[in-house]
Amino acid sequence: MTGTQPASPYIDTSRPHPARVYDWYLGGKDNYPVDEELGRQIMAIDSGAPRAARANRWFMQRATRLLAKEAGIRQFLDIGTGIPTEPNLHQIAQGVAPETRVVYVDNDPIVLAHAGALLRSTPEGVTEYLQADARDPRTILEQARRVLDFERPVAVSLIALLHFIADEDGAHDLVSTLVDALAPGSCLVLSAMTADFEPENVRRGIDAYTAQGVTLVARDKAELAAFFTGLDLLEPGVVSVADWRPELAEGESDLGHGPVSLYGAVGVKR
Repeated sequence: MTGTQPASPYIDTSRPHPARVYDWYLGGKDNYPVDEELGRQIMAIDSGAPRAARANRWFMQRATRLLAKEAGIRQFLDIGTGIPTEPNLHQIAQGVAPETRVVYVDNDPIVLAHAGALLRSTPEGVTEYLQADARDPRTILEQARRVLDFERPVAVSLIALLHFIADEDGAHDLVSTLVDALAPGSCLVLSAMTADFEPENVRRGIDAYTAQGVTLVARDKAELAAFFTGLDLLEPGVVSVADWRPELAEGESDLGHGPVSLYGAVGVKR
């Protein structure tokens, strides 16, 4: 199943966009010189930025693999999808259970332009793409209900999203609104930037993003854990994404040495 999407709006190539910078870190081609310029600025501060991007992507894959194989989750809502990078979430989940239903959400025009890559579902399952802003969770839930049954468990993925949303801009309301709509047995998968490991490098990186008009927030371990209030954290709890359930890795290469300044965790709703 695929949805009919509106024509792609104008893509602003005069300012960097986090999704395109992330794509550049991963070696993708869906970025522009302005994104590469910011990516190189960040790498001059922290040469491990591409390593962190890969580690974050692999965290998503491991978490999806665990929830599909061990928790039996058959519905996923991925908010802040980003530019498609294979394997996508639906490829992992439907590789375990072809009947899995996946809804992707993003507000970046370039992601909409590549939505076709996100909509290649198995015949038994469903993938859908919604163009919506993460800061409007009620609209996301309303539209996602056309595909997902919220009376049954759903895994909500917020991968490398919340560090672009400050607390005062509603980060906690966003998460609580989503979690409140979920049935027992549902899961929250979350990764976000921290300054706990490399405070000076992260501060300088935040300054580089801020200079380009992009909000970036680093949270410590306790602040990240607060998003999981009322949920049962799966082992090993809140850890660097590089250290989250490495035994679930498939097709990952060596990250090399050095910290990865992103926390990741998975929580289950009682």
